[in-house]
Amino acid sequence: MDVYKALSELHEEKKRLDSAIQALEARMKTVAGKSTQARRGRRSMSPGEREEVSRRMSRYWASRRKKNQMSSGAVAAPDGNANALAAQGAA
Repeated sequence: MDVYKALSELHEEKKRLDSAIQALEARMKTVAGKSTQARRGRRSMSPGEREEVSRRMSRYWASRRKKNQMSSGAVAAPDGNANALAAQGAA
């Protein structure tokens, strides 16, 4: 094989590879540009949202305690802690 012919083929292959690399890098920049604009991490809540979640969860846990008291027949302590009374009864 002629050395000059081999060099010319390698240069042509290098040009093809360079254009493929440029196309991939351009695609990566467009994808990376979109992802960096997206907000990452946990969204913080406003005080009003936090208060609403607090009320909703309080209602949820109150209903769970009520449901558990009905099904187990346990008597809850004034603070709503049925386990404290169960522990006192066991002692």
